[in-house]
Amino acid sequence: MRFITGKEAAELIKNGSTVAVGGFAGFGVPEEVLMAVEERFLASGAPNNLGMIWCAGIGDKADRGMNHFGHEGMVSKIYAGHIGLAPKLGKLVAENKIECFIVPQGVIVHIMRASAGGKPGVLTHVGLKTYADPRVEGCRANSITRGEVVELMTLGGREWLFYKALAPDVAIVRGTTADTRGNISMEKEAIFLEQISMASTVKNNGGIVIAQVERVTEHGTLKAQQVKLPGVMVDYVVVASPGNHCQSFLNADYNPAFTGEIRVPVDSLPVMPLNERKICARRAAMELGAGALVNLGIGVSEGVANIVAEENLADSITLTVESGVISGIPAGGLAIGASTNPDSVIDQGYQFDFYDGGGVDIAYLGLAEADRHGNLNVSKFGGRVVGPGGFINISQNAKAVIYCGTFTAGGLKTRVADGRLHIEAEGRSKKFLNQVEQITFSGEYAASVGQKVMFVTERAVFVLRKEGMVLTEIAPGLNLEKDILAQMEFKPVISGELKEMDARIFRDRPMGLRL
Repeated sequence: MRFITGKEAAELIKNGSTVAVGGFAGFGVPEEVLMAVEERFLASGAPNNLGMIWCAGIGDKADRGMNHFGHEGMVSKIYAGHIGLAPKLGKLVAENKIECFIVPQGVIVHIMRASAGGKPGVLTHVGLKTYADPRVEGCRANSITRGEVVELMTLGGREWLFYKALAPDVAIVRGTTADTRGNISMEKEAIFLEQISMASTVKNNGGIVIAQVERVTEHGTLKAQQVKLPGVMVDYVVVASPGNHCQSFLNADYNPAFTGEIRVPVDSLPVMPLNERKICARRAAMELGAGALVNLGIGVSEGVANIVAEENLADSITLTVESGVISGIPAGGLAIGASTNPDSVIDQGYQFDFYDGGGVDIAYLGLAEADRHGNLNVSKFGGRVVGPGGFINISQNAKAVIYCGTFTAGGLKTRVADGRLHIEAEGRSKKFLNQVEQITFSGEYAASVGQKVMFVTERAVFVLRKEGMVLTEIAPGLNLEKDILAQMEFKPVISGELKEMDARIFRDRPMGLRL
């Protein structure tokens, strides 16, 4: 093991290499090394023709994270779970300049572990009937993408998907402290991710592992139980400058409440203003039951965490994030993946084991596009590839799933007054369509396993039943024909027990929820 600079690390990556990068949004991102690789390419044109692998979305929707690789000719192939945070690469994929496979995040995490153990791949039900299914799109994100990464198989009379193993040449990962033999701890990292699986996969493939850290200590000063990445799996260590080793892309400061070093009062968290996002989150939170284990996704569904805090429900349920965080109040925006006051943080692969096996009682996920069959799309819009992240793993396996989002998109303006919802400007784009652009969630699959599925918006609530999408609730103050049916491409089944949404949702004070 050697200590090197970011520039020296970049020089180690050869043209045509397949590079695996760790990170989750803005957490655990080896930013100094990624910057150095970009600088080398811009100066010399190398390394080029790279294959890139990552699990969760990595980036800030601007310049950091995987955006450092968003230059034509630098990357030739992508294998990832989410590229929406790296629009520079997403643009090249949409323009058919990069081959791209978008694979469910939890599947990639498990593939890393399987590949490390010399296994041929991962056999799972995750992705059946979605775009990942080879009968649909086979994970291909654009028309130039060739090859097969997933196969349909039948075992024991049941359908499965087999995702093939990977063989990356380089891993770029991150920790907090390295000792002089390359043992690495992660005490200031909010999440641990798939770092050890990624490193062991590359080492067993004869490749090199580059780890970025904040600081160095003498060998023997790290307790064995602190070491999350053993030195035998690390070839090079880069000690980053402080500005390139922030805990997250949210801000430059270390938040000890994300790591469990301290616990902050829950009432110190900001209260959401009473708007359409809070209306959705409040109605969705009414589905919680005492003792429930919950997953929260990105977008409007993040607001459920704020409602849990505002209604003092945190001790009655367990909120989790696919990154490996258990309990606490999940953060949102560029801090997605972390939680304030977590009880524990485990490696991402173990979290997805638990999720895939049905450990989540109720999942709250974003609502981008839905169709008459109960299919949902959160992964591709107008040819622009975003990817599902952990959405498919979560949505297919939770006992109940609630999709949260505004009824229309693009310019929607609402106002809450006198306990009623007022639509001041309708959104330009409908979200309830005859057919979604891409199937990220299959209504057919959900029906086949008897899953409870709801769609919660600021003005209406739908339940997926065998007869289709059923409208069950409408916000007070709205006209059924004008404000709901006219804003959909299909007519839902209207429940004979159609009722108004709970009046407490539209009052600017705590609802008094009790579990």
